[in-house]
Amino acid sequence: MKKILLSLLALLTVFTLAACGGDGSKLVIFQNKVEIGTALTTYANAWAAKNDVNVEVVTCGGDSCAYGTQILAEFQKAEQPDIFVIEGMGGYNDYKDYILSLDGEAWLTDTDLEFKVNGVAYGFPVAVEGWGMGYNKAILTAAGVDPDTLTSLAAYTTAFAAIQAYYTANNMTDYVVVSMAAGSGMEWVTGLHNFNGYLSSGLTPGDSSVIDNLNDGVVNTARLQAYADWVELLFQYSPNSILIDGTYDIQVQAFDSGKAAFIHQGNWIDPNLDEATFEIGYAPHAAAAGTNDAIFISAPSYYVINKNSDNIEEAKKFLQDLASTPEGHDYMVTKAGMVAAFKSVTLLPDGKLSRAMVEWMNEGKIYSWWQNDMPSGFGMQTLGPIYTLYARKTITKTEFIARVTTEIQDLG
Repeated sequence: MKKILLSLLALLTVFTLAACGGDGSKLVIFQNKVEIGTALTTYANAWAAKNDVNVEVVTCGGDSCAYGTQILAEFQKAEQPDIFVIEGMGGYNDYKDYILSLDGEAWLTDTDLEFKVNGVAYGFPVAVEGWGMGYNKAILTAAGVDPDTLTSLAAYTTAFAAIQAYYTANNMTDYVVVSMAAGSGMEWVTGLHNFNGYLSSGLTPGDSSVIDNLNDGVVNTARLQAYADWVELLFQYSPNSILIDGTYDIQVQAFDSGKAAFIHQGNWIDPNLDEATFEIGYAPHAAAAGTNDAIFISAPSYYVINKNSDNIEEAKKFLQDLASTPEGHDYMVTKAGMVAAFKSVTLLPDGKLSRAMVEWMNEGKIYSWWQNDMPSGFGMQTLGPIYTLYARKTITKTEFIARVTTEIQDLG
């Protein structure tokens, strides 16, 4: 998941853990979430010492390390990763020749979010993540907007106008309605996360009809039109300083500082919200016609085991202990700040967006994630630049729809 573009940590970091295994073998974990690298290394170090296994954690992420490219290079080495990460069908299709079936593992009975292909389990869910339109309750209240009413394009159109009018009336010139970035380097926000609105908004969880059609080159024209109306509204109310020129940090800071009513991000930004003392919640994306009454929730990525590994049993135990031990639960939630994907985990992270996401999840108000089931690179490399052109007004909404349509049809 590309949401780890944190400029501070944009590098390849290798953590070698010094616990000594009895046979000199080493369990290598190759993962892509920079923000959990230190916490994972600390946990793995303790696990290694307890289990008398050498462990090496390699974290590849950020602007300076392209995970998809680097993992392919790792497979060419004599010492390949034993555990690595995929993000959905796109990743599975890229690396399926290396992936071991995990059917029969005990942790499977404790989650509904394992990664499966044709009924066979292959992936261990790293966490649960979700996103909607994150909102600053204080601003909405002051502008007379009830977040519970934000379930349609019409409702958002009225709300955005009311918030802008509130800013104008109170000379709040440095406040923004929507903090959303669509420029270079932010294609994961648009071509993956925003586009998922076209793929799943308004559909029951598990309904793969739109993504199945996309992968066959079939476009739902009416659905794409309604979706483009939503993109148009978001772009209208996000200032160019964020929409076109904004980085991840600029986008998040606008919300963290209390000067944005909405942010187009997920609960993974919780660690960056160190100034936000206001009440925060989530509202749905109005990406489909009619009523939108859920937010996007799923596992963002999955640990898989290299079927060519010499350490398969050690790798299986590492994953089982993550899911089933107090130490594993403490690492996932308290240390790494994640929402665990396992029913037996009773801990919750402190993050406000994570807790807001859990409320939607507990109510069963969930839209699926399908953006990672598109062909590899289609979201960021093919669709992302089209959003950037639209944000810059280089193309019109009609041209935006036409270009997206053509790219989908070319998949057929």
